[in-house]
Amino acid sequence: MTMLARLVFMLSLSVLPGLGQAADPLEISWDTLAPPAVVIENPFETLTDDQMDTLRQILRFEALAERSDDAEASTEAQALRKQLAGDGLDVDGLFAARLAIMEKREAAASGVNEELVGTSVRLPGYVLPLEFKDRKAVEFLLVPTVGACVHTPPPPANQIVHVVYPEGIEVNGLFTPVWITGTMVAQSSVQKVGYVDGQAPVSVSYSMQPLLVEEYGG
Repeated sequence: MTMLARLVFMLSLSVLPGLGQAADPLEISWDTLAPPAVVIENPFETLTDDQMDTLRQILRFEALAERSDDAEASTEAQALRKQLAGDGLDVDGLFAARLAIMEKREAAASGVNEELVGTSVRLPGYVLPLEFKDRKAVEFLLVPTVGACVHTPPPPANQIVHVVYPEGIEVNGLFTPVWITGTMVAQSSVQKVGYVDGQAPVSVSYSMQPLLVEEYGG
């Protein structure tokens, strides 16, 4: 290929739509940050209210017996275990299932959507400032609702994004609405959120150093 032909070929590529240009960011909503739902088998759904209450009593009595070496509490727990065994229930199996369900629910609350990791996205949310410089927020949590982490319990870890933005943005109090645009990163961390009377740790599953933070315009 001659030099002239090579130049014409390269120029033709440059005018093809989208070729060699960064793709537009994918506009996403908060529900897409969660991983695909996993079906969790729940053996407790078939138990009666009385059986559930008996299981709770066993837990209380066994915890008391372990803490204080209470022989009476241990005897009560054994009697209740025998009662449920008479109903055909495996108490130890149910307790193991309870722990497994708790672990799966925790994983679902902190897991990330792998399809979004490394993707350029645009996401709306509210700014919960963590650090200021020159009266601008340069580090903050992006949360899905007003009051999250301060006036209400924190959302699941995969519903919070830790944002570092050295350019900084001006905020008017807590929970300024914005759009952030940048590459989504899976990064687990625990951030300290300040309150009037102290701080509280908040678990986070995502982070971003956005290319752009802009006021939410609807």
